[in-house]
Amino acid sequence: MFRSIIRLENQFKSVISLCKACPRHQHSRCALKYSTASTERKRFYEDVSISQGEGGLYEINLDRRKLKTPGGKLFMVPNEALAIAVATEWDAQRDTLKFFTMHLTTLCNTALDNPTQRDKDQMINAALKFLETDTICYRVEEPPGLVELQRNEWDPVLRWIENRYDVAIGSSSSILGPDIPEETKETFRQHLSSYNLWSLTGLEFVITQLKSVVLSLGMIDRHLSVEQAVLLSRLEEEYQIRRWGNVEWAHDYDMYELRARTAAGALFVQLSSESSTVKQKLMQD
Repeated sequence: MFRSIIRLENQFKSVISLCKACPRHQHSRCALKYSTASTERKRFYEDVSISQGEGGLYEINLDRRKLKTPGGKLFMVPNEALAIAVATEWDAQRDTLKFFTMHLTTLCNTALDNPTQRDKDQMINAALKFLETDTICYRVEEPPGLVELQRNEWDPVLRWIENRYDVAIGSSSSILGPDIPEETKETFRQHLSSYNLWSLTGLEFVITQLKSVVLSLGMIDRHLSVEQAVLLSRLEEEYQIRRWGNVEWAHDYDMYELRARTAAGALFVQLSSESSTVKQKLMQD
């Protein structure tokens, strides 16, 4: 158990270090847009702690002040592991609070305030929309080098998810993309229905970053690492960079940013599961 806690703490630090290495900020749909009014603010607290409140939920305390959401709600998370992760984000801030690096806090705010006022079915529909335009389902017809790269790198992941969920997806070089069978959509709909609202918030965030349901589920199911999923989502861009070169600092920042957001989203999905599930995963790890 002690090793599991150390590993979990290292996960928090890895996400935070990725965020710190990435000074630029790009808003990405609702989850990133829904943050605090300013991107930076002077640190106004000394100590960060967590406490258990009503209904067994956990709260974040900045000195003696209880953290609240942008919508004015008391900031409460479903389990201790997620509370520790959020508290770590706040504790890692220095003289200036860089809210754009605090992805777990932002995802919690989104789950608590639900600024778009969507229910679970609407969230699932939004996630499944990406299946119709999934990154790894769209293939080029030229140049030959990129055609071969997509086939070698994307096909194994596509075969894995088709076998894993017993579905047919396929790929296409047509601008319309592959024709996804209704049975496939229904299978994924049932699978996403097994997630709670908090986990769906994180999963949709990851799907938005990678523009891919396939890569996102591959990472959440631990078939792919964060680095692998990000690289596969940028396969065409990386091919062009290797061929034509790149603006070095811009490429590095974009890569760090995408890795940080994707890692935070995946961690949020894991930590926002039911408490018993989280504890079980920690024991298994």
